[in-house]
Amino acid sequence: MTDRQSVSVSRPWGRLSTFGLGFVALLAGQMAALMALTWWQAASIAQLPDLSGDGVAVTLVIFVSTPIQVLLLATFAQRGGGNAIGDLGLKLPSRGEVVFGIICVAALIVAGNIVSWLVGHNVVTSFQSDIYRTAGAAGWLPWIWLWLAVTVVAPIGEEILFRGFLLRGWLRASHEVWPVIVVTALLWAVIHVQYDWYVITQVFSFGLLLGWIRWASGSTILTILLHGLINFEGMVETFIGLQWLT
Repeated sequence: MTDRQSVSVSRPWGRLSTFGLGFVALLAGQMAALMALTWWQAASIAQLPDLSGDGVAVTLVIFVSTPIQVLLLATFAQRGGGNAIGDLGLKLPSRGEVVFGIICVAALIVAGNIVSWLVGHNVVTSFQSDIYRTAGAAGWLPWIWLWLAVTVVAPIGEEILFRGFLLRGWLRASHEVWPVIVVTALLWAVIHVQYDWYVITQVFSFGLLLGWIRWASGSTILTILLHGLINFEGMVETFIGLQWLT
């Protein structure tokens, strides 16, 4: 059953509690990652250097925070009286939905790159270049783990939170579809504090598309795949920019 057919089904948690539980899951994952960073750096939290552009540190944060966040969200969905797999949208999409989603994502990527070129904005951000370069400097293994973190692990955690737990938990009636999609896309965009306003706007646009696809297909697995594709394209652009354009 897709969300088109089930928006009127009652939800176990209220809207405010859904937001609160989602925030708790996100915060718990980030706190665990911060503790891992202090262990890795052999330093206290106050002594930690700025690691926002460190590819190895970013990889560690993603790999530590995501499993904790997903586990908590699944627990909250289950404890609320629902079915965690169903409520989080963990159903396989059809082949047609996958093809359609890829076409939509590819079109938005091309459009975004054209707009960036027209306004003179670099397609590859400094954050992307920094984490790619520092992970590569640490060796080929950290470089591979960074690719996995960005293209596989991060999409799983973000999609299950925003297009799974929050979107499903807030959507109560058919007339609420687009307001919920917009709000979840906005929240997803603003957590990308590593980017400037222009890139955050692009992230918001992708969030609108992924939210609509999640609602239309009922599958968060599909948005995870598409999110991974978006990130993969960004990593390829970074590779090209660093290897051949610098």
